Amino acid sequence: MNLPKSEEQVMQHLWQLGKAFMKDLVEAYPDPKPASTTIATLLKRLQDKGAIGFNKYGSVREYYPIIKKEDYSSKQFDGVMKSFFNDSVSQFASFFTSKENLTDEELEELRKIVDAQIKNRKQ
Repeated sequence: MNLPKSEEQVMQHLWQLGKAFMKDLVEAYPDPKPASTTIATLLKRLQDKGAIGFNKYGSVREYYPIIKKEDYSSKQFDGVMKSFFNDSVSQFASFFTSKENLTDEELEELRKIVDAQIKNRKQ
């Protein structure tokens, strides 16, 4: 599922809040805050896509994410890998480590992460 930036922003707020009423979502935005009608439209689109659900309390709805942030992020990353790096982790790693201004400490931390994954797979 690919979401437009505006819908993704709503999801980011819902993932952070866990569940929220529309007023909570509007408040989560920096100034200038979007109109409630804009948020309502985005919420409706996300409901139609199956990304969020809600509990109704009288005339008020409390929204919650159905899609987990980790699942969404993983799918987005998979798309980037396929589109830009020919589905090659080594191409991605080479690009990432050469284009970013990583410090020696950050590169060493990445090495530790990779080494730990290799060790876990051998067990």
